[in-house]
Amino acid sequence: MKLQPDFAPDTQMVSAYGPGYVEVNGVRHTTACVFAPQQAPRPWSVERASTLQSTHIETLLTEPLPELVLIGTGAHQHLLAPALMRQLIAQRIGWEVMDTAAACRTYNILAGEGRRVLAALIVE
Repeated sequence: MKLQPDFAPDTQMVSAYGPGYVEVNGVRHTTACVFAPQQAPRPWSVERASTLQSTHIETLLTEPLPELVLIGTGAHQHLLAPALMRQLIAQRIGWEVMDTAAACRTYNILAGEGRRVLAALIVE
């Protein structure tokens, strides 16, 4: 009996994470990145949660728009100013902010359910 989920071969899934890296489909990323189940990781020019600006959030709004954005803020969860999330709210996109490890785990669950989720992860 097969107990592992079936994913399309091109589905982007977090395969590992740890201090200083996130692996997506076996490819290690050591800087911030953004990806979705059907979008390969691309660089995200954020070094720390404290430097996050509305222009960084704006880069997440590419077609197809996600239904939910998970923002991983590094080793620790950092609360973000609600003003930063205005663009997501205006597009009726849900969002959650958590530490990057939790964002990786949550992303895999939601992507495995077929949800239109986008991960925006800060790697420290």
